[in-house]
Amino acid sequence: MKINKFALAATAFLALTTACTSSHDSADNTVVEQTEQKDTPPIDEKARALYDKCNNLNDRDACFYLGRAYYNGEGVRQDRSMSVTYWEKACSLGHGTGCFNLGYFYDEGQVLRQNYQQANHYYKIACDMNDSSGCNNLGSLYRFGRGVNQDDNLAARYYQKACELNHSFGCFNLGYSYYNGYGVKQDFKQANKYYQKACELNYSKGCLEVGNLYNNGEGVKKDFKQANKYYLKACELNDSTACFNLGNLYNNGEGVKKDFKQANKYYLQACDMNNGSGCFNLGVSYKKGEGVTKDYHQANQYFKKACNLFVGGGCNDLGVSYDKGLGVRQDFQQAMNYYQKACNLKHGMGCDNVGVLYNNGQGVKQDKNTAKWYHGKACDFGYQKGCDNYRELNERGY
Repeated sequence: MKINKFALAATAFLALTTACTSSHDSADNTVVEQTEQKDTPPIDEKARALYDKCNNLNDRDACFYLGRAYYNGEGVRQDRSMSVTYWEKACSLGHGTGCFNLGYFYDEGQVLRQNYQQANHYYKIACDMNDSSGCNNLGSLYRFGRGVNQDDNLAARYYQKACELNHSFGCFNLGYSYYNGYGVKQDFKQANKYYQKACELNYSKGCLEVGNLYNNGEGVKKDFKQANKYYLKACELNDSTACFNLGNLYNNGEGVKKDFKQANKYYLQACDMNNGSGCFNLGVSYKKGEGVTKDYHQANQYFKKACNLFVGGGCNDLGVSYDKGLGVRQDFQQAMNYYQKACNLKHGMGCDNVGVLYNNGQGVKQDKNTAKWYHGKACDFGYQKGCDNYRELNERGY
């Protein structure tokens, strides 16, 4: 993967090396990915120009881009230990993203041995240079207490600076802090403000959370139309949960005209992004013939995918199909297999259905006591029919 700025991370501390040919031999600065490549002028004309500017003119941008060239193997033989060398020099010359990349290496244990104190150090330098990612990741180190004492107040402060520098995830993290009261007074309106900014910066989770606030009426007046608007943007930014939620609005006719075809469109988008709930709801649509032609075989395909994605309802409904012979040949053992999976996922109906098979001796040897146990488990998971079945067997002396 090509990089300029890395993905979001955490925190660290140490003295910054200024020499281009700095050593990486100390215990705190050990390169864990290394080749035999030496610091020789690259052959590629563009990379050589960067090499000359960095080493002869102390051009911080040239040093940064040369580090990136070594990281990605662009115009030079790939050597990530050399990317450390040049990002150290870029950082010492005041390039914030160079400092951030070093912090990220220490944070993730990528190229350099993991060291949260070192990560904190470089993120702090980057943040002081107004590198938004450095501020955000520094906030995360304080949020989770990695390499520093856990401090939600400092975390929120760094998220605030990251957001002011238009870092989308920093705005989201600040919104999350206000939503939960981490380091700041809980305030849903403030949460909405920062989630909105994250959304404006095209961070899908920010749009999703604004949609959730409107959907639930938290900090804003409950408004399904507004929820729809933000879920739609998040879905367009490939957030599977937003697509699923959008499908539910169309399925229920909330904020939009009830439209099963539209609901299924968004359930399919969610399912294609491996959202198990989207797959399950699409399976239900095929089972009922809502917005699509009733098709048990197709329903089972989506139930199976939902089950594989750990959605208990998918496992249970696939079990029902085998139990009743819907779109598949009737097979009580397969039904038991999927009911058991559903039960293991704490799906009450799945547990109850396991109990029914034991009670009737279908696919297993009849065992009323085991049946009672599964009915009781279903009851524990809040499934009323399981409670009723448990009570019935209990009254019969099992």
